[in-house]
Formats: sequence, C-alpha cells, structure tokens
Amino acid sequence: MKKTASIPEIYAAAVHRSDTCEFARLLGMEVTEIEGGCVRVAMSTEGTKNAHGTTHGGAIFAIADHAFGIAANMDGIDQIAISAYIRYFSVPAAGTLEAVARRVSETERTSVYTVDVYSGERLVASFEGVGFKIGVPGKKG
Repeated sequence: MKKTASIPEIYAAAVHRSDTCEFARLLGMEVTEIEGGCVRVAMSTEGTKNAHGTTHGGAIFAIADHAFGIAANMDGIDQIAISAYIRYFSVPAAGTLEAVARRVSETERTSVYTVDVYSGERLVASFEGVGFKIGVPGKKG
C-alpha cells in the first residue's frame, strides 16, 4: 500500500503509537491522514477472506476500532473503549478498506466517535465507539 500520509506534526506521537501497534502491523493498517478532526486509516483486504470468500467482518471491525482508538487518543489524554457497536451494510470489494473516524460527543470522562468504513466509494460499515478517559489529570479512574 502506498503511503500518502498527511499528518500534522502535533499528532506525530499518536501516529507513532499506532504504527508500532503489533495488531495494526499484523493487519497492515496505516494512518493515511489526520485533518479537520478526522482520522483516516487504510488496510488491504488481502488475506482477510471468510468462509464465504468475502472480507471477514472481524477485519472490518478491526480497522474501525483501530481508527477509533487513534482518534480518541490524539489529544494526549489516554482513553480506552468501554463499548463499540458496528452495522454492516455491504460486502467490500477486494482491495483496500478505509476507515474514517470523527468525534461526535465529549464529556469530562467520556467521548463518542463514529467511524465509517469504505471500500472505494461504497460504505460497507458504520461503527460507534465510546471511550473512557483514564488519563484525566487529577481524576481517579
């Protein structure tokens, strides 16, 4: 996969953590862009087929969850997922998946992110993740 990363320097640490994540490396996930509050992650579908010969739902969930994790941890406050939900809409074409994560809500202790997963122009899944802030200064988890 060709890197076309557009990453502002302020997010370099978050992207580095993502790039060194064993699971992300195993699946070949790459952050391709961080802009306007959105995080984009790409992954090849090669080697992700299920018994039906289509991309495994777990692979689609994995890229969505990874994009959510990066987006939730970009601002320097550690967050962990406390819930996640995904809806599958269509079978992706062979090639590349792209997940686009954005924050939709935030409180002092939690945040909510949506992630849309695309195969080309086709929306294949929509994911919602709730993050819990474990790194809030002066607060006990």
